[in-house]
Amino acid sequence: MTDDKLPPQNIEAEEVILGGIMLDPQAIARVSDQLIPEAFYLNSHKDIYLAALRLHSHALPTDLLTVTSWLADHDLLARIGGKNKLATLVDRTVSAVNIDALAELVMDKYLRRQLIKAGNEIVHLGYETETELPVILDRSEQKIFQLSHQSLGSNTEHNSAINIAAYEELESKSPIYPTGLFELDKLMVGFEGGTLTIVGGRPSMGKSLIASFLALQMILLHNLPVIIFSLEMTKKQLEYRLWSLISVVNAYKDFELLPLKCDRIRRHRSGSEPLNEWELRSIAKIVAIASELPLYINDSRGITVSGIASECRQVKAKEGKLGLVVVDYLQMMAEDSGGNRSYELGDVARGIYKMAGEIEVPVLALSQISRGVESRQNKRPMISDLSQSGILEMVADNIILAYRDDYYNHGTEDQGILELIMAKSRHGSTGTATVFFDKSYGIIQNLRSGNI
Repeated sequence: MTDDKLPPQNIEAEEVILGGIMLDPQAIARVSDQLIPEAFYLNSHKDIYLAALRLHSHALPTDLLTVTSWLADHDLLARIGGKNKLATLVDRTVSAVNIDALAELVMDKYLRRQLIKAGNEIVHLGYETETELPVILDRSEQKIFQLSHQSLGSNTEHNSAINIAAYEELESKSPIYPTGLFELDKLMVGFEGGTLTIVGGRPSMGKSLIASFLALQMILLHNLPVIIFSLEMTKKQLEYRLWSLISVVNAYKDFELLPLKCDRIRRHRSGSEPLNEWELRSIAKIVAIASELPLYINDSRGITVSGIASECRQVKAKEGKLGLVVVDYLQMMAEDSGGNRSYELGDVARGIYKMAGEIEVPVLALSQISRGVESRQNKRPMISDLSQSGILEMVADNIILAYRDDYYNHGTEDQGILELIMAKSRHGSTGTATVFFDKSYGIIQNLRSGNI
């Protein structure tokens, strides 16, 4: 290693962060907690970021005009390169969508510079032969500890602080949201912020329909926003399924909607069964209802965990709250990178679990079940049937396995019965919740007390 190497830095990332802050009103809130001014390698970038932080702390916008005005008022505009420098930062930035990841990168480079600095200081301490060795070791340890503490932060609290926070939570600042499916809620109570629930099942078992139903329940029962990340179906395909569900849920019975099967729109689009006038009138009502739902859908098939986290933060900042995040489905996020599939899925699962905790939102992730169940006489799935089950079992708070006997046995007495097998419940009970399921509309109903 030579001394003429440039210190670790990424000027381009710094520029995109600053451009994003001036371009997107929500961007500064997404990075201010983790990105410190000292992390910027260039002093001019540090000054611009400090200006944005000052403005944000006073609830003022961080757009190009306001930042320029603040720097000019504090005689810093010329020092950072003038108006042209700021304009160039904005012009070069397309969006702030990846600003969270870029902030992590800039902090990484900064901490590496700090590590080099601490290392040099420790080398000099080693030459202080007049100082006792225990003192040298203690000072060296302090320098590394300070750096480690800044990098990782400390999550170790005295129980008195935890005790107070736990008591305050009884005031429902962080409530648990029931699903409305009585038997399921007996087992898992409901969706809780910071938890990961996995729904596993064979293809065509109804995983996506189950997720869509639970997403709509979060909206209808608790009036909370939901985001669905679909790596399998497009936004419009999901929307058509949502229309079918809306057409039959009890919440909208007063609208006198006509039941709309999941495949009805496809048949219309193919020309085989065009929609009738009365169907179009009912669909117009459904569209009006769906337009008012606090539902967001993302169908980017190459999205990463950091991309999902970024989108969630933006929606949460916009809406103030976030009730549920649905990921459909895990294996699609770990498919095409060319490495060890099990390791890749493990990274995805751990990343989503970590994201749930950081954003304090419940995450519902769908997962495939291995085809090994098809060769067994009893085809009810088990945790070991989950694809790469070891890591999923480790990180998930809840694992629900979907099973329909009528899928395998057409003559069964359990027509329309869906078993939600709670194979793992970290904070609840294991068991099986049995419900009605009509795959034609994606509707799920309790076996007692009528419709949802």
